[in-house]
Amino acid sequence: MLCEIECLQHVSIPTKDLDTNGTIPASSIVTNLLKQLTIYKALEEFGYFIGVTKLKAIKNGINHESKKYIDFLVAFNCRTLLPVKGETMIGIVHSVNRFGVFLKSGPMKIVYLSTRKMPNYYYVDEGEPGFLSNDMSRIEKDVVVRFVVFATRWNQRTRDIRVLASIEGESLGPVSTAGLDGFEV
Repeated sequence: MLCEIECLQHVSIPTKDLDTNGTIPASSIVTNLLKQLTIYKALEEFGYFIGVTKLKAIKNGINHESKKYIDFLVAFNCRTLLPVKGETMIGIVHSVNRFGVFLKSGPMKIVYLSTRKMPNYYYVDEGEPGFLSNDMSRIEKDVVVRFVVFATRWNQRTRDIRVLASIEGESLGPVSTAGLDGFEV
């Protein structure tokens, strides 16, 4: 689910970045804010940071005791992606084993689709490993798959959301991408 949220973030800028007038350019503050969001990657309650949509305010800087950094409070709006149970999404298969497949979907690098959640698909290891269904549709590396989010789990160590997927249901499974060369999800 895409969300638009308002955030407050402390951004520390080294005093060596002061310009000749003794001020810090707003561009330097915004650059450091974006670097911090890249490091955070995601938050459990809001999901993955997709992008900053509006810079609302930058409060006056406060010197740290060490005088090496100036701390600014930045208010901004940003767009996030939070996968929720029951949501339909698409992803690209990047790894296949006999127990299931791993998909990438947007900023989510680990979406697991187990064989238990692929009804009527059977593992085949003829050349390119993959799963073949009764109607001859195939799930293998680089195939686009429409799936439903079955469950999610926050991983604090890696700061990401692990997703369990399912293709049980109507209009789920491999998606035809005829004519879409270089398709990215």
